Amino acid sequence: MIASDTASASLPDPKQQPRAFLEHLYRVAVHQALPLARMGQYLPPPPRGRTLVLGAGKAGGSMVQALEALWPQDAPLSGLVVTRYGHIPPRPAGVPSRIELVEAAHPVPDAAGLRAAERMLALTHGLTADDLVLCLISGGGSALLTLPAEGLTLEDKQRINRQLLESGAHIGEMNCVRKHLSRIKGGRLAAACAPARVVTLTISDVPGDDPAVIASGPTVPDGSTCADALAILQRYGIELPARVMEGLRGGCLETPKPADAAFAGHAVHLIATPRQSLEAAALAARAAGIDAHVLGDDMEGESREVGKVHAALARAVARHGTPFARPCVILSGGETTVTVRQRPPGTAKGRGGRAGEFCMGLAGALMGEPGVWALAADTDGIDGVEDNAGAFVGPDTLARAAQRGLKLSDHLDRNDAYGFFDALGDLLVTGPTHTNVNDFRALLVMPD
Repeated sequence: MIASDTASASLPDPKQQPRAFLEHLYRVAVHQALPLARMGQYLPPPPRGRTLVLGAGKAGGSMVQALEALWPQDAPLSGLVVTRYGHIPPRPAGVPSRIELVEAAHPVPDAAGLRAAERMLALTHGLTADDLVLCLISGGGSALLTLPAEGLTLEDKQRINRQLLESGAHIGEMNCVRKHLSRIKGGRLAAACAPARVVTLTISDVPGDDPAVIASGPTVPDGSTCADALAILQRYGIELPARVMEGLRGGCLETPKPADAAFAGHAVHLIATPRQSLEAAALAARAAGIDAHVLGDDMEGESREVGKVHAALARAVARHGTPFARPCVILSGGETTVTVRQRPPGTAKGRGGRAGEFCMGLAGALMGEPGVWALAADTDGIDGVEDNAGAFVGPDTLARAAQRGLKLSDHLDRNDAYGFFDALGDLLVTGPTHTNVNDFRALLVMPD
């Protein structure tokens, strides 16, 4: 778990301890995205009626505890929030529990998420114009808040979700489909809260920080259409039950649109974003005397290919001092994708996520470039479905792999980043961080 005092920890020497230095930057980035320090400025005053709290996401536990600490103790507060299994942080001393927290599966939904979504919709019954609904939304909410459209079963949703994850579809495409195959996403939760006012507090894990994409936008209007969702499903060869396919073709599964009166008076506040975390890491690097450059917080694409592009940039810096002078740190974020390759019969299934796949592509393209170190990790502390946040790459990565009989191309062929970096002792393991602003990548380029 990421400690709350990480930002004030002593800085490791980047020359003597490059891995420790990169890990420090990661922890600073994660600390920046924790909700307690930034939630208070966005909270409205208590209403005349009651305050209902609903929400979903990997940061749900820490967001709930921050709200319980900040909300006036004499003001009523109740509700239900769902987070990923194992992602409820220890309760802070002196903060009473007022909001129910439950756990469910991610990235493939399960029955616990289904029950949570059903209960949330039930809690919206009877709300009045005097009531306030605070919605706590963070990345991962799409899988955690599952309520299949009429004609779909939970098993159908699990299959579709798994196929989308393995197809290489980007997050916007996946969430467009999820919205149209749900009874709670794509603005439907907010519509169910009418006539109460809805204030959404969200932590962004998506390129562009669009609230309609974060957790498939359960509380904001949706600009995509049934036709869009149908085209995506056809593009990736994902089948639906005939009744649901007809619902998409006929527009019966359409989501609430921006002009819908149900959203009048609602507010959405971004309390943490990928850019803020990358900028915090850049400041920490500069404090150590290392120049820092943020390439962007919205990078997408195939993870291994993005790794190759980063390697080309790092080589240019290391060999020619362009476009940046050494020493420097190159930072980037966003949400890359992994297309799961078909394995030859009898080949063991690989393990790993986006960060590890990026690191394999990076290591192969760097080819042992002297003076270049890197860390890629997911800011929620979980790369894919494994127990690591990410992995390290150094000038000696390929040489040490060869000594152990590891062939990088074999691990790439079966998407086995975990097996490759675990054998080298190069995994970063933090446990759940209780926040999520998606991919974090840092390349340290030092003089020879």
